[in-house]
Parts: sequence; C-alpha cells; structure tokens
Amino acid sequence: MPPFLQFLIRRLFSAFVSLVIITMVLYAGVMLTPPEARARLYLPPGKGGDRASEAFIGVLIRTHHLDEPYLVQYFYWAKSLLTGSWGYSPTLNADVLPSLLHRTPATLELALYSLLLLIPLGLASGLISGWRPGGIFDNGFRSLAFLGTSMPSFILSMILIAVFYIQLDWLAPGRIDVTTELKMYRTGFVEYTGALTLDSLLNGQIDVFFAAIRHLIMPVFTLSIYHWATLGRITRATILNERGKEYITAARARGVKESSLIWKHALRAILAPSLTAMVLSAASIVTGLFVIEIIFGLTGVSQVIVISMNSSPDAPAALGFAVYSVIMVLGLMFVLDAIQALLDPRVREEVLKT
Repeated sequence: MPPFLQFLIRRLFSAFVSLVIITMVLYAGVMLTPPEARARLYLPPGKGGDRASEAFIGVLIRTHHLDEPYLVQYFYWAKSLLTGSWGYSPTLNADVLPSLLHRTPATLELALYSLLLLIPLGLASGLISGWRPGGIFDNGFRSLAFLGTSMPSFILSMILIAVFYIQLDWLAPGRIDVTTELKMYRTGFVEYTGALTLDSLLNGQIDVFFAAIRHLIMPVFTLSIYHWATLGRITRATILNERGKEYITAARARGVKESSLIWKHALRAILAPSLTAMVLSAASIVTGLFVIEIIFGLTGVSQVIVISMNSSPDAPAALGFAVYSVIMVLGLMFVLDAIQALLDPRVREEVLKT
C-alpha cells in the first residue's frame, strides 16, 4: 500500500476515534439531568409541556430510551446521527440536521473568505518581514501583529461596527441589506448553493455580489486578523532561520535575483513548517466564527444555538450543534493534514513510524 494512502487511513481512523470519544463525553453531560426532565425537552414550549401527565412523560422516556443504561442510550443516539436523524428541536420546530445544513453555506462562506485572506497575507507578510529584519516593513508588521494577537475579536468587532457602520456608514452588519434583498426577490433570484457571493455570480447579478462582499468585510477581517498575525509571526521566525543557510548564500553567489530567492527558494523552505500553523488557524477559525456570526448578525449555523437557547434548554439542538462543530473541525483538519503530507513527505513518514 502506498505510504500516502496509509497516512490517510491512519488519519481517518484517528479522526473517527476522536469523534466517538468527544460525542460520548457530550452525551454523558446530557445524562446528568433526570430522564423526566430530558423527556420534557421533546415537548414544544407552550404546548402543555408543564402540564403533561406522568403517563405521557413515561411514554416519552420509553420511546427515546431515556431510562436505559448509558451505553444503550449512547448507541441509540449515535445510531440516529448515522442515519441522519439528529432529533427534533422543539424551539426550531424542525429536525436538527436539516436546520444545520440549511445554514451551512453562510458559515462556510465566512470561513472560506477568512482562510483565503489570512493564508496568503500571513505567508507574504511574514516572509517579507523576516527577509529584511529591522526595516520599516518589519517594524510595521510586528506592531500590527502585536495588536492583532492582543485584541479580543469581540472587542475588535465592536470597534469596527462603531466606526465603519455607525459613524461612517460604509459597511454594515447582516448578510445583505434590505434594498438588495428586495431586488433579489423581485428578479427571481435563485439560490443554487446558499452562498450569496457564488449564487450572485451564477444569477449574473454583479451588484448583489459586491453587496454581499461589502457585508463580509468586517466579519472576515475580525475573524482573520488574529490568525494572520500568528501565521505571519511563525513565517517570520522560520525565514529568519533560513535566510542565512548555505543554499541561500550559494544561490545569491550564482547571481540569482533577490525576488527569486524570496519567492522560489525561501518560500518552498518555509511552506511545510507554516502548514502546521495553517492547520491550527483553520481549526480555530471554525470554532471561533460562531461568535462572529452572532455579533454581525449573519444567519449561519450559530443561529441554531441562539434560537434553541431563547426559551427552555433544547438538548437535541445543542447536541446537534456541538457534534456538527466537531465534525467540521475534524474534517477540515483531516483535509489540511492530507495537504501537508502531500507537500512534505517527512510528515507522513513521521506518522507511519509511530
């Protein structure tokens, strides 16, 4: 079997084991409440939940196996996850999985644009800064990186809203403005994917595309700035170590242009170490974007947990949201690990040795 395929199988098995362990811990937390209390969560608020008879509560307990041992309950719950039935959410008045999938495009759109912004900018700024340490660009980069890593995202988001929305009225929270939304409705806008920037291009409406981009600027910047600074710092530290090595000196002695030294020789050397930082940044973005969605009013996956907590606790929605987040992180890390192993054979060789 090829080494790369062996690496993928091991990583996939590791992700599956991690998913099982995390879901077992999540479900164990839910079992801390009595079966009667958990049974009432299956009753919609205001529909007689507080007045439900003990006999009906008993039927719910037996139907959902809430009086069985932990492993039995976990088995039925995990089985429902695998079959696509993630439970019914009373507060959402819908099944959990379709509710999550319906809001996924908005979340993926925010995550994708954040990664597209931070990865090239982080690599380029760290590379240029480390290649000429002590210069104007290096000093400016280190100052901005310090601010980016020291300021919490929710404070930065409030500052951006206060300046660019309230004071200047240049940018706005939300996913789209009311005027553009009305135009989309009147022109028969078709949602092919659910991602506004892509669907606007597929519908041939460039104005909708720029309106969607305008609403993404603040949340994307807020989500990316910390990880841009982290990736840039790691890249800078790596290039500081590389710039004095013999292969750089030999290439410069052969008359290789400075630009070629930076973007061909040095970039290749730092790409593999920087991929580790990219993987961690991508995972942090997935877990951190839910807060940004709530602050900027984006109708993404985070809306599920917000709605489910408006009234009584909604265990199916909360559990579904947690499992969905874990799957997104594990899936993204698996893809980035595969890319890292493809670009750097030393990574997969190190894993296969263990």
